[in-house]
Amino acid sequence: MPPVTAPFPLSRPRRLRRTDWMRRLVAENALSVDDLIWPIFACDGEGVTEPVASMPGVNRLSIDNAVGAAEMAANLGIPCIALFPYTDASVKTPGAEEAWNPENLVNRATRAIKAAVPDIGVMLDVALDPYNSDGHDGLVRDGVVLNDESLMALERQALAHAEAGADILGPSDMMDGRIRIIRQALEAHEFPDVTILSYAAKYASAFYGPFRDAVGASGALKGDKKTYQMDAANGDEALREVATDLEEGADMVMVKPGMAYLDICHRVKSGFGVPTYAYQVSGEYTMLASTADQGWLDREQVVMESLMAFKRAGCDGILTYFAVEAARTLLDLG
Repeated sequence: MPPVTAPFPLSRPRRLRRTDWMRRLVAENALSVDDLIWPIFACDGEGVTEPVASMPGVNRLSIDNAVGAAEMAANLGIPCIALFPYTDASVKTPGAEEAWNPENLVNRATRAIKAAVPDIGVMLDVALDPYNSDGHDGLVRDGVVLNDESLMALERQALAHAEAGADILGPSDMMDGRIRIIRQALEAHEFPDVTILSYAAKYASAFYGPFRDAVGASGALKGDKKTYQMDAANGDEALREVATDLEEGADMVMVKPGMAYLDICHRVKSGFGVPTYAYQVSGEYTMLASTADQGWLDREQVVMESLMAFKRAGCDGILTYFAVEAARTLLDLG
């Protein structure tokens, strides 16, 4: 039913905007620290804080510094961090065996963080691109990304991450059938409480470039990812992908990227009513951060406005590199 309003001057919409307390009283959506997941890039070494050139203000952190970052996030009330590895080229192989090495970088980081900050959630990515010498999310043969063969590798990776103590697994590979394989493996190996936040609608986007720099995958990638990540032109397909992942055992779903796909966020939340997340990806972060660094935008205001857009679209939470500064802003407002 369309909204009913009286004609002017009986209706004056500005009445509801005239004071701060009134605007807060009638606000339709609210953003809180509880909505934030903070992606962190881990690297080898000790005492390392290494800037990511294409993501101003974002650093790669050695495990000891990642533990400190997790402690800071917990103190701000951020419920969860997402760890991504900067993998040395020397351990990247066509078979991506490092992905399920119990002592790989993110598994060691997870154990260290859970030991020091047991009450913060740790999410780990399930995909082969940080470990694959071809830079793809699945195994490659003769230039073709293999689906079914990749599932076995992803299953082993997921179990290694669960054994390391990950609370949430985020399959981001976009191989067909991977959620079912991972869920069945978790159940069979007595990890029934590990949550799956599926990258259900992940698009083949140009906004991922800085992330690939951050994890060291840019130079390794051969070709593109359009045979398994989604076409930006498609919306109905996203709903089919979400439905499939939920049927296969996903607990929560994600749309990636976020800002350019708010319509998909809205359709997913409206259509399925499940916990729905968006990833404000590296390119989206860099657009805002670098422009604000030039003084052309008010950083705090555009950050908070962009995050509110996700809430307005129906998202339950956002993965964002702005999580710490947004949390501080929200706490100051509170």
